[in-house]
Amino acid sequence: MPDPTTGPIVVEFTDNGEAGFPTRVDVRVRQGDLGRDGSVSTIGMARWLEDARLRVRMRRFERLVGSGGFGPLRILLAGQHVERLARADRSDGIVQVRSGVRRIGRSSFTIGHAVFAGDRHVGSGEATIVLAGPEGPRALPDELIADLRDVQSAEPDQATVARPGAERQQRDHYAHFFPLHARIGDVDINDHVNFISLAGWYDEAVSAFALKATGTRDRGPVPDLSPWSYRIHYTGEVTYPGDYDIGILIRSLDGDSVHYEMGVFRDGTCLGVADAVGARGELPAEWLEASLVQPGTAP
Repeated sequence: MPDPTTGPIVVEFTDNGEAGFPTRVDVRVRQGDLGRDGSVSTIGMARWLEDARLRVRMRRFERLVGSGGFGPLRILLAGQHVERLARADRSDGIVQVRSGVRRIGRSSFTIGHAVFAGDRHVGSGEATIVLAGPEGPRALPDELIADLRDVQSAEPDQATVARPGAERQQRDHYAHFFPLHARIGDVDINDHVNFISLAGWYDEAVSAFALKATGTRDRGPVPDLSPWSYRIHYTGEVTYPGDYDIGILIRSLDGDSVHYEMGVFRDGTCLGVADAVGARGELPAEWLEASLVQPGTAP
């Protein structure tokens, strides 16, 4: 896939009307959404998707919780996907995030998103949300299921993505590690590091990898190789205070694109893994080859 920051990409999109994504939210493009090249970053787009999800009303469920009929609970993300498909920037002014429920499970549901700047499809994503109580995941109540069905998407569900294998949670799977320290500003209402902040940690790891690979620390700016696509799975809670390591490995090379595998670790425990795709840019061939997954490693 070409780098979406270089210009518009023609994207086929089936049924972008009301039936495909029942809810629509307008989001203003803010300065803080922009990356180093002046276009909206992948992390900025992830904030738009979060904004849209929070504005989808679940009125029956809200009344149930407000009356004390369902609790205590926490609303957690089990995984998320965000992808920039074309360039968006401040000149677009306001973008529209279209959302719809794609899957309803026993204790979780998945919301899909499409982002439009005018008539251009510039981004997509989804998030799988879990209701959790003190004992673990809780079954979705009938009231919430009814709310979810009201905003269920007619867009065909995407192909099932296989969950990362168990080897991804082992430190020795990764070729490089980069340390990170949790900050109090990363912590959200659930008293753990917010998923947007954690996505930013993966961005930090890719930048640290680029800096180390190109040796630019003392002779110029770090190459801007932030990924345009993230698929993140959460396996534990990242909390404050804490010191963490982000492991990184090159899964494959595809033309000018690099496919990364990453994991966040505290000591020997893996708390999440991510797949990312970004530009190859100035990364030296010898570094990429040395960081590739070894032949025979389980996919």
